[in-house]
Amino acid sequence: MRKLTYFVACSIDGFIGDESGDASFMYPFVDEEFLEFLKAEYPETIAAHGRRALGVHHLENKRFDTVIQGRGSYEVGLKEGHTSPYSQLREYVASRSLTESPDPHVEIIADDLLGKVRELKAEEGDLGIYLCGGSQLAGELFGEIDELVIKTYPVTIGRGMPMFGSGFSITEFGLDEFRLFKNGVFVRTYSRKP
Repeated sequence: MRKLTYFVACSIDGFIGDESGDASFMYPFVDEEFLEFLKAEYPETIAAHGRRALGVHHLENKRFDTVIQGRGSYEVGLKEGHTSPYSQLREYVASRSLTESPDPHVEIIADDLLGKVRELKAEEGDLGIYLCGGSQLAGELFGEIDELVIKTYPVTIGRGMPMFGSGFSITEFGLDEFRLFKNGVFVRTYSRKP
């Protein structure tokens, strides 16, 4: 069974964006040390246009071969003309309102999101599924998330978009890894407890 990993950036107070979904307040913390970590450990989570700009488009996928994102997350790149933001992965966008994909490489999941995710998890393979966001999507798929990789930036915003945008029951995860960077960013990896 392949893992579904919610790989997410958030503020200290647990928000992945402000009330409009803007997360640009986190960008200044992606410094050289942190970027080297991303390139070495999670290269496939760097958007395709970013990989080209950094000259790392040749890096092989280490952890994921598939990405699922919500419409809001997808629209961030779409507004800048990136119709296939993670072309190094199989791309799925969960949306009930986007009726047609703007790119042949991107498949829209309009119905039975849970069924599609379970189908993807049941596939054979060593690489997992990257849940890119956003908040509502993570809430809807909470029961299917096997792993959390939380990149916490040293900033508070007071209110905004929470990591999980819908209610669910208390669930315990175990801490697998913790890494602190000089700029105050820390990355925690948790696995769902059985």
